[in-house]
Amino acid sequence: MVVCGDDGLAHRLAAELRGVYGEQVTLVVPPNERTVRPPVVGRARSASAALFDRVVSAAVGTVGRSGTGGQPAGATAGQHPDGEGVLEAAELTEAVLAEAGVARAAALALVYDDDETNIRAALTARRLNPRLRLVLRLYNRRLGQHIEELLDQAAALAAGDGGGPGTAAETSTTVLSDADTAAPALAATAVAGTSRVVQTEGLLLRAVERPLSGDGPGTGLYTLALLSGGDPAGTDGTYGAGEQQPRLLPDDEEVRQAAGRQAVVLEHVSAPAGGESAAPARRAMTGVPPLGSLFSRRLRWSLAVLAGCVVGLAVALWLVTGIHPLRAFYITLLDLFAIDDPALREPLGRQLLQLLSALVGLLLLPLLLAAALEAFGTFRTASALRKPPRGLSGHVVLLGLGKIGTRVLTRLRELNIPVVCVESDPEARGLATARRLRVPVVLGDVTQEGVLEAAQIQRAQALLAVTSSDTTNLEAVLYARTVRPDLRVVLRLYDDDFATAVYRTLRTAYPQALTRSRSVTHLAAPAFAGAMLGRQVLGAVAVERRVLLFAAVDVDGHPQLEGRTVREAFQAGSWRVLALLGRADTSSSHVLGKGDRVVVAATRRGLAELR
Repeated sequence: MVVCGDDGLAHRLAAELRGVYGEQVTLVVPPNERTVRPPVVGRARSASAALFDRVVSAAVGTVGRSGTGGQPAGATAGQHPDGEGVLEAAELTEAVLAEAGVARAAALALVYDDDETNIRAALTARRLNPRLRLVLRLYNRRLGQHIEELLDQAAALAAGDGGGPGTAAETSTTVLSDADTAAPALAATAVAGTSRVVQTEGLLLRAVERPLSGDGPGTGLYTLALLSGGDPAGTDGTYGAGEQQPRLLPDDEEVRQAAGRQAVVLEHVSAPAGGESAAPARRAMTGVPPLGSLFSRRLRWSLAVLAGCVVGLAVALWLVTGIHPLRAFYITLLDLFAIDDPALREPLGRQLLQLLSALVGLLLLPLLLAAALEAFGTFRTASALRKPPRGLSGHVVLLGLGKIGTRVLTRLRELNIPVVCVESDPEARGLATARRLRVPVVLGDVTQEGVLEAAQIQRAQALLAVTSSDTTNLEAVLYARTVRPDLRVVLRLYDDDFATAVYRTLRTAYPQALTRSRSVTHLAAPAFAGAMLGRQVLGAVAVERRVLLFAAVDVDGHPQLEGRTVREAFQAGSWRVLALLGRADTSSSHVLGKGDRVVVAATRRGLAELR
């Protein structure tokens, strides 16, 4: 396996492949990545972390030119006792990919933060090895679909020229986004009571967190995880002697003995459909303002009163003069707009009605002008950033509208949750999305006094800090806690040790409030690793600071699955079959056979065993 990247996702992905799946990995990073301490998977720092804690301790010389000494220009290679390799290169050129062994590799992950770099390297790698399994990290989803089709077509043509049976099946291109992978978990964490949702091909899996009864999951289908007794919001998997540890995919006996303990239960498996509950979310996702928002309530009532006056004058004219009702209404409108002849020789009643119509017309002119100005102002502000309305409460304050924040914002609005965003960069990529979704935005540095107050933090439901700076997220959370000690906060923190220390300190200082820390790379790495191994990881659910994966697996060739019922195809602590892909009514007595494709909930090691 070859992993190329320039941030923490590359390091975590390499550690995931090596420590969990036992794969041989070559890591290609920029030269300055040598000084960055990469994250490790869980708390195991032995074999899986050895590559990264001893980055190129025994130096191998840098060769100035490609072809001199067999190394490309600007690249430095290192070899470790465990057989792992690190290649440092400023640019991911064809020579660097060749030196990394792409021509002999089974899979290549390109997880640079720049889409163009990943696409250029993918095209080069496909030329070097047409049968290579490619995994790309792209933020632009539409472009990713086109690139995936292009590279798969090139692989199919190469396999047809000389590939044996099954070659095309083993060759694939998968485009993933760490933002898309992590956003559902971050959004669900920020909103208490909101279901954890994983949408698959034709299925919608919904899990909830609740205490277990003595009979197990109760109305739920399966118990996916037992949460720790003393650490409900989760740290990183390490606990004191007196604390229960979280247990992923427990067996029935463990569930019975865990009565009263908090658990993550698979509550519902259904086919996704747009019902009445989905209508508000769809309306919220449209950028067109409703008709009622064009005019204020006071103006609407004023116009309604004037319309009633016009109708009343028309009826009075009909009764006084005896003319046809439609003609009476027409003459009233002419009088209203002062374009009718004066009623000099008409009866007194007609003259009085004409004067009253003229008076109503005078009142109508300023109202029409106000309506025009309000409508113009509404359309103008629809393309500008909105300010938080007065009296707003129960909303989520989202800090940061970068790559992750934009996806989280979209996810929250899909769930029809009110959001107020805070962003310091007026050119941030998420501002266009906030403008389209008509979400209030406060422009300003969140560390400055008054910015969080402008976002109505004192009446907010939760604070979700997902800026790219750990210190900014921490400072914002600490300040918000001084304003609202019971505020629910979710932090995006890069370093696991730092996140653990922050979480435990905040939990001790504010025991009545929920504090959770999440790492985007921690949530996204399993999906990338599964794609490199040919597994379709459909989603991930954060269980404290561990991750439970949902993957699509073919039953063919798996003795642990083929010929067994759904109930029997279960290994506690490793995997559980949830349903046939695309079928919401899968019976637990259904016998799995060839041709079946199932959705499984699995731990990292469980998914590795299913290979």
